[in-house]
Amino acid sequence: MNFYLNQQAVLGATSTTFIITFLASFLIWFMFAGLIILWFVDGRVKKEQALRAFAAALLAWVIAQMLKSLLPSVRPFLINGELPLTLTFHFDNAFPSSHTAIAFGLAITLWLHNKKLGIVYIALAFLVAVGRVFANVHYILDVVIGSMIGTMVAVVVSKLRFFRLLKTKK
Repeated sequence: MNFYLNQQAVLGATSTTFIITFLASFLIWFMFAGLIILWFVDGRVKKEQALRAFAAALLAWVIAQMLKSLLPSVRPFLINGELPLTLTFHFDNAFPSSHTAIAFGLAITLWLHNKKLGIVYIALAFLVAVGRVFANVHYILDVVIGSMIGTMVAVVVSKLRFFRLLKTKK
């Protein structure tokens, strides 16, 4: 998987370019950081919820990567000749969006356990998806299918009893 640092996205960016780059490249990391803070510092997210969210994100990424290797699709920036508005860009297949699958895996898992927090995370996941399209690295279908993968994985992971085994007995 080749990727390059996009200096145009970093240097001389307009405010719109900066916002798109943030949504497409960095917001997902803020979602992970927020989950860790809500787990360790705030306590609003319990250990079992956090582990399920991390597991859903990981599994959604694995499934998206497997589909990418099976279904060849060219990224928009390789077709239209415009540079992507992401910090780094990859030359692997576009379909489906791994970022979107991960973001929705996190968001839906949290929503299944805490509706208010989940709504915030779903909005953030939606912004990740929109950012990936506006950043010229995915088509709308890529992010729609990515969101469906993340959602389905989150539902399955939330139904599993595996993480209850990790609870400490009192």
